[in-house]
Amino acid sequence: MIKFLIKRLMLLLLPGLFVVNYLVTRPVTADGAIDFNRDIRPILSGNCLQCHGPDESSRKARLRLDTREGALAKTGVIVPGDAASSRLMKRVLSKDPDVIMPPPSTGHQLTSAQIELLRRWIDDGAKWGVHWAYATPQRPALPTVGNRAWVRNPIDAFVLARLEKEGLKPSPEADRLTLLRRVTLDLTGLPPTLEESEKFLADKSPEAYEKLVDRLLASPHFGERWARPWLDLARYADSHGYEKDRPRVMWKYRDWVIDSLNKDKPFDRFTIEQLAGDMLPGAGNEQLIATGFHRNTMLNQEGGVDDEEARWETMVDRVNTTATVWMGVTLGCAQCHNHKYDPFSQKDYYRMLAFFDSHEYSMLVMPGSEGWVIEPDLELPTPEQAAKRAEYQAEIAVIEKRMKAETPELAAAQAEWERGLLAAPGDWSTLDPVSFSSTGGTKLVRQADKSLLALTGDGNPAPANDSYTLSFDLPASGEAITALRLEVLPDPSLPKGGPGRDIYGNFVMSGIGVELGGAKLKLGAVQLSDGVGRLTLGPPYRWTIDATRDEKRMAREAVLVLATPLKPAAGSRLTLTIEQISSVVNQGLGRVRVSATTSSEPLRVVALPLRFQKALATPESERTAKQREDLATQFRQDTPQLASDRNRLRFLGEMIDLLGIVKAPIIREKRSYERPSTDLRVRGSYTNKGERVYAATPASLHAWPEDAPINRLGLARWLMSAENPLTARVTVNRFWEQIFGRGLVETAEDFGMQGSLPTHPELLDWLAVEFRTGGEDRAAWSIKRLLRLMVTSATYRQSSVVPAGNDDPYNRLLARGPRFRLDAETIRDSALVASGLINTKVGGPSVYPLQPEGIWANPYDGSTIKWKTSVGADLYRRSVYTFLRRTAPYPMMTTFDAPSREFCTVR
Repeated sequence: MIKFLIKRLMLLLLPGLFVVNYLVTRPVTADGAIDFNRDIRPILSGNCLQCHGPDESSRKARLRLDTREGALAKTGVIVPGDAASSRLMKRVLSKDPDVIMPPPSTGHQLTSAQIELLRRWIDDGAKWGVHWAYATPQRPALPTVGNRAWVRNPIDAFVLARLEKEGLKPSPEADRLTLLRRVTLDLTGLPPTLEESEKFLADKSPEAYEKLVDRLLASPHFGERWARPWLDLARYADSHGYEKDRPRVMWKYRDWVIDSLNKDKPFDRFTIEQLAGDMLPGAGNEQLIATGFHRNTMLNQEGGVDDEEARWETMVDRVNTTATVWMGVTLGCAQCHNHKYDPFSQKDYYRMLAFFDSHEYSMLVMPGSEGWVIEPDLELPTPEQAAKRAEYQAEIAVIEKRMKAETPELAAAQAEWERGLLAAPGDWSTLDPVSFSSTGGTKLVRQADKSLLALTGDGNPAPANDSYTLSFDLPASGEAITALRLEVLPDPSLPKGGPGRDIYGNFVMSGIGVELGGAKLKLGAVQLSDGVGRLTLGPPYRWTIDATRDEKRMAREAVLVLATPLKPAAGSRLTLTIEQISSVVNQGLGRVRVSATTSSEPLRVVALPLRFQKALATPESERTAKQREDLATQFRQDTPQLASDRNRLRFLGEMIDLLGIVKAPIIREKRSYERPSTDLRVRGSYTNKGERVYAATPASLHAWPEDAPINRLGLARWLMSAENPLTARVTVNRFWEQIFGRGLVETAEDFGMQGSLPTHPELLDWLAVEFRTGGEDRAAWSIKRLLRLMVTSATYRQSSVVPAGNDDPYNRLLARGPRFRLDAETIRDSALVASGLINTKVGGPSVYPLQPEGIWANPYDGSTIKWKTSVGADLYRRSVYTFLRRTAPYPMMTTFDAPSREFCTVR
């Protein structure tokens, strides 16, 4: 809903945005010639393409205005060279609300300046052009400028050429202390120390500033500073997100980013390792850790989550993030329909998504619980931890071998164990209810087998909280009752066949009470069997069954062992109360039956999983190999003969856990020779599957490299290929934004037709080609080289004082130095430096600095997941190391607008 409102707001604001865009990028050629991309496309994109664009399903009058072919297909709409005869001009000039374009109902209205541009454009021949961002950048020649002495590097030539055309002059150079503070904050995220300031001021050499820049680029704090915006893109956090928002161990990926930036890992390698490090030949731990980029996706562990749908949402996030980070396009708009402005179809979207639908994964499903998606982790023990673990594992192997060994003693003991289970001393007698009621108004109906069925027909109440009270008359007996059995049974009348009453057949049992003649009886234990495993629980005996996990509906049972066996007297009345407290409406029991036993071992057979009970009932000669294996395994878990071995195994497992071996979440490709594929989802709905599509990139962009495999590795190479018109532009623009406060393309997240035009298109293309090729230095894709170019330019070194008469308040034309507020992390880190408390250690686990009490009390699980304030120097680590919980971010970061990292954040 929020995203929808934002999009609607943007549609209302777009006409105004394009006016601003035009004023900044107005024609600057001497003859005032019309440029389609600069002058005409923004008008069409902002006012026409929603109804006359790429999306066939929303296209009106079969008129398409985003391509020349489409615009000229209908005779007379646009008559090149004759605006007066063009129906387009007649419609935009009309005063009739039923004729004028765009229609008043859209909220759009062309300005007189825009109408005049359209008229001139048509009269000049209605020349078209490829959208600037989708044309491969070419290195432009450096422009000729008047004040050549001001130019320190090529950046300045492009900036000065624009200033001189606008009749502006650059500002004087900032003083040395200002430059020192500016560049130190920009390159390391920390203010200069007093000693650093004195050293710089004392250096009178002409190369003093360049030497300062080189020292800062070599600082280990460079990687920490530049990891921060990348982690915003990567949606890095220390928790899963969503309702429970449990902690995750993700810091190894964060440290990989810092280390890669410090080493100036070429951006193409930086990219490929993050998108497909697991697929590189000879991939080691570093490449696997890098794939954590896409493990930063939020993980849904809410109650009732559909595992496969949650996984699908993960893939949606991954394709959207990839498109935003490396392509700077709003590909996510094509999830539900063809893009309304850019040349991306819905099939393009799902072909891209197919690259991410071939990851290795499994589903964790616990008995009676929801499940979630499980993806691989990479264990990263220290040499000491690895040696100790190997020692423990060697002992474990010896014990397990001993436990699995078949000996005459164990075979005889297992045969006796099976006979004891089958003998079932003491029968279970079904109790006949004499009265029954429900506090929630649920109608209970007695069945022929003495069970009670909760009706769920029309008009039947569907309470969230309910309680069944069942009463039974007990016959006088000489034998004491040792346990009661509560069976929960499937039934055709229940939703999905039961055994519960919610729409999926689930139920929640949250408490059990037993009374005899008004006196409460104490339960010694409650043992549950749900067909998968067995659990022993104490009060309040919460038992949750998610019936959707079953391939077949099955009975469940709970054995309630009485702390003190009872001998009922004549006329004794037993009352059983079953509480059902749930946040989900109508999640009560569907059909229940109660029985009693006088057995001295009431937990024997019924406590076993149902598949074991079936195996026991099968003659030994007719059992399958799996049944024999299951029974042997269960026997070895129960027999006293192996108790010491079991205890030792448990101890060794605990010792391995206590080693604290760090795990790094990674991506790993499934073993397959098939081309990655996925199902298109009609209207973007997970439940509405369409045709099967196969991995490919958008057809409107550059071709797939001939030697690239069709998988994530090939996708990464496609993104970094020389023919890609987007990646280099998008990347240098983000670095420019960090240095100068505003990108050359202001909409850094959107280079498409709805985005801003570049203020300095030639400079953007020159930087993109220089970044990709490395220029004369041959340092291709070097981030440090790119930043050095920016911060050593005369453009960067200008005073930030606004010159008198300057009518460019946002400094789009760069007639002064950058001035913008610091981000949240830099503010906190600067305070730590000023106080003298900062701990400059690089890397390591996330830390918990001081924060107000109660911040973590608000999210779900706030009572169980606690903020554990760090001690000593860890209190004063840099902010990039602060533990980030998505539902309760560190409050100082929130105060200064740091994102919660739930989604990819560009600016």
